[in-house]
Amino acid sequence: MSDRMWMVRGDSGNLFDDFHDNGCVAIGWHELATAQPGMSRTDLFAIYRKARPEFKTGTITSGVGQVWRFLNEIKLTDWVVTYNPSTRKYLVGEIYGEPKSYPRPEEHMTWTRDVTWHSEIDRDALSAPTKRALGPTLTIFQISASAATEIRARAQKQEIADIRTAGIPIVDENGDPIPEDLDDQEEAVRQDVEAQSIEFIKDRISKLDWDDMQELVAGILRAMGYKTRVSPPGSDRGVDIIASPDGLGFSPPRIVVEVKHRRGQMGSKEVRSFLGGRHNDDRGLFVSTGGFSKEARYEGDRAKFPMMLWELDDIVRHIVENYEALDAATKQLVPLKRLYWPA
Repeated sequence: MSDRMWMVRGDSGNLFDDFHDNGCVAIGWHELATAQPGMSRTDLFAIYRKARPEFKTGTITSGVGQVWRFLNEIKLTDWVVTYNPSTRKYLVGEIYGEPKSYPRPEEHMTWTRDVTWHSEIDRDALSAPTKRALGPTLTIFQISASAATEIRARAQKQEIADIRTAGIPIVDENGDPIPEDLDDQEEAVRQDVEAQSIEFIKDRISKLDWDDMQELVAGILRAMGYKTRVSPPGSDRGVDIIASPDGLGFSPPRIVVEVKHRRGQMGSKEVRSFLGGRHNDDRGLFVSTGGFSKEARYEGDRAKFPMMLWELDDIVRHIVENYEALDAATKQLVPLKRLYWPA
């Protein structure tokens, strides 16, 4: 097996289950479905430009760089990692297939490579420098040697000896052409900073105790204009929070909230249990920091009353959107600083 390791994200992590179930990694860019391994970047650029004449030069250059890397730089037996932002797990495996083209623009899987998946690693198990090294939002990038060493050790369940992770450089495009348009460069950096910020906020939330997580969700709902009643510790019959305009649950809408703060995904059984005993005029909110399975989401979609499923990404989004309206106690649970960016 090679020492090199790559990150390959599919549709911002939304294809994690497809990668896992089908034993592959994949990228989009259906405009380049007719490309061939060994083609020059110039030829790829010409194909992309013809297909998308309205795109900026920087956008085309970035896409060409990612596809060229997937076709030519990633080699057989290289390590590969992909990330599930919902469960906060990294899937680690080995490339064993040459690039194959499936020009289906709606599926974000134009190009695929077969993978033998070996193990999953919790993000919380990794050191802070390695988390930073895994932060860029690029679809494909080579992971730095120090970070790769730690990931391999975790994947192979080896002891982590004295890994010198301080100052790990975040490897980005490794010599890909720099976009000519400064706006494209600034936007790429902004997206990278935003994505890393979200992951760091999720890191902080994951460390909260269950009681604090319950208070955090209640605080978000108060910031959104509701009054809340939080259940005391002990048996709550599947109801952790009641949110309503009057705080008593008499005035509609009455939102029934259950909070599950654990690593594992919630399945259909847990969602069905939450739905049982609810009234038709209730509204449901099921919060799971470990995410939800496909079957659980199906159960939520067919519920007899309106309900929502919140994962960590949803919690972070609502915190950021309502942060100024959060009360002081809730802000102390996840303290944030404002970052200004050129408009």
